[in-house]
Amino acid sequence: MSEAKMILPRTGIGLDVHAYASPDLPRPLWLGGLFWEGERGLAGHSDGDPVAHAAADALFSAAGIGDLGTHFGTDRPEFAGASGVTLLTEAARLVRAAGFEIGNVAVQFVATRPKFGPRREESQRVLSEAAGAPVSVTATTSDGLGFTGRGEGISAVATALVYPR
Repeated sequence: MSEAKMILPRTGIGLDVHAYASPDLPRPLWLGGLFWEGERGLAGHSDGDPVAHAAADALFSAAGIGDLGTHFGTDRPEFAGASGVTLLTEAARLVRAAGFEIGNVAVQFVATRPKFGPRREESQRVLSEAAGAPVSVTATTSDGLGFTGRGEGISAVATALVYPR
């Protein structure tokens, strides 16, 4: 009788932070894969979507294949202005190419605005399609504390579960 090889999942953590863009150089807000009309955008090399970026970083971490900067860093001009959804799609492709399948990704972001609840399902649908796996998104405030509480930017933390194929 042969022993079955146990497939052990791997977890990863991703963190992304973006400051709001200067009023002198306004940008659109992309958050959770969605455009937020009338909201102040975030500064960044790409679209500045901390939810999508944290999700991608968590996938890289779980697979042990670097991080967001490794794959999409500021030294890569082709990613200037790139959509977070595009980056998450490419991250998922790279993770699968490294021999892993994606179980799920969970993201929580911290911000004073926008009000996320009414668009949660839409965001989860867009990000899950990009990752080819379930992505859940939650939002919270920091009760007025820190840079997020002062309305200076948005942070996001994600966890991902992958397993070898």
